[in-house]
Amino acid sequence: MTTLARAAICRGHDRPFTIEPVELAALRSDELLVRIVACGICHTDLAVRDEQLPVPLPVVLGHEGAGIVEAVGSAVTAAAPGDRVIMSFNSCGECPSCDAEAPTYCYNFFPHNWCGTRADGTPSMTLAGEPMNANFFGQSAFATYAIAHQRNVVRVPVSAAAIPLERLAPIGCGLMTGAGAVLRAMEVRAGLPIAVFGTGTVGIAAIMAARIAGSDPIIAVDVNGDRLALARELGATHSFNAADDAPARIRELCPQGLGYALDTTGINSVIEQAWGLLAPKGIVGIVGASSPADTLTFNEAQFMGGGRTVKGILGGDSNGEGFLTELIEHHLAGRFPYERLIKTFPFERINEAIEASESGLVIKPVLVIGSE
Repeated sequence: MTTLARAAICRGHDRPFTIEPVELAALRSDELLVRIVACGICHTDLAVRDEQLPVPLPVVLGHEGAGIVEAVGSAVTAAAPGDRVIMSFNSCGECPSCDAEAPTYCYNFFPHNWCGTRADGTPSMTLAGEPMNANFFGQSAFATYAIAHQRNVVRVPVSAAAIPLERLAPIGCGLMTGAGAVLRAMEVRAGLPIAVFGTGTVGIAAIMAARIAGSDPIIAVDVNGDRLALARELGATHSFNAADDAPARIRELCPQGLGYALDTTGINSVIEQAWGLLAPKGIVGIVGASSPADTLTFNEAQFMGGGRTVKGILGGDSNGEGFLTELIEHHLAGRFPYERLIKTFPFERINEAIEASESGLVIKPVLVIGSE
C-alpha cells in the first residue's frame, strides 16, 4: 500500500525548499514506514543543496529523523509498529566493512544513501506521478512520512521514554559524528590534550565527548565568540579565536604538542596547522566536508618519525544502535547536554531554519514535523 505525505523538495541553492504532496512506495520486506515527528538540519543537507555532493536534484533531504513506526515489512526486527525510533545512515550489511561492524565505511554506501533511489534503482517516492529523488541516508526525513530500513532504525530505549523526539532526532548524524570521533575513532585517552577546530554541532559534540573521556586540556578554536563561550560552558577548558594566532597559543599551552586534534571545518590550511601541533603518536581526525579539489601537505619525516596519524572519520565510526544508545545514556546522566544547541522550528519554516543555521544564529535547528 502506498502512503501520501508532504515533503520539502530541494531544487538547488538558488531556490527555497517547497513543501509539496508526495507518495511513498509500498513497503518491501526490510523497510519500515515511519511517521516523522522531528528532523534535525545538518550541514550535509546543505552540501547536497549546493551540489557539493553527488546526490541528484531535485531531492527530498533530511537524515536526522525521529518518529513513530506505522508499519513494517515482513523481515524487519529492528522495531515494531508503535515504537519510537531515531534514524541514521543506511548500509548494505554484506561488505567487509559491515562484516567488521564498521558500517559508516560500507563499500556500498553510495547506492544505499545518496543515489536518490533504493539501492536497486527503484524509486521510493513519487511527485505528481513521477519518480522523485529520495531515500537520502535511507530515510529522506524532511517529510511527514518516510521509508526507512532495517539497518538504519534504532528503537528509543525505555530509559529515554520521557525525552521528546524533537530532542532525540539530531543524535543520528551530527552529534554522533562529533562524539564518535572522540570516543570511538580516535579513542581519546584521559589526561591528554585535544584541540577541536570549529564549534558547530559536530565540534561541540566532540568537546562534550572529550570531557567524558577525561581529556585535558580541551581546547576550542573558532572565529565566533558566542560559540566559543558555549564551548567553555559545555566542556572546553580553553578557547582561542582562530583570528588571534590560535596555533601559537596552543603551542604555549601544550609545549609537548597535542595528543589529538579534530577538524570540523574542512579547510585544508586549518587541518595542516592542526597537524603541525601534534605530539609524537598524535592523531588529527578529519570530519569536515572539504572541496573535492583540496589536497593536504604534511612533512614526511614528521609523519613517519613521530608515528603521527591522519585519520578520516565518517559518522564517528558509529555502529548504529550500540553507539546511539550509549550517547542517549550519557545524555540521561547529564554528561552530554546537547539540548543546549537546539532550537526548534515548525516544518513550514524550513527555509527560516536553514537561514538561522547558515548565519550562525542557531547551532542545531530541528524541524518539528508532527506530534508524538
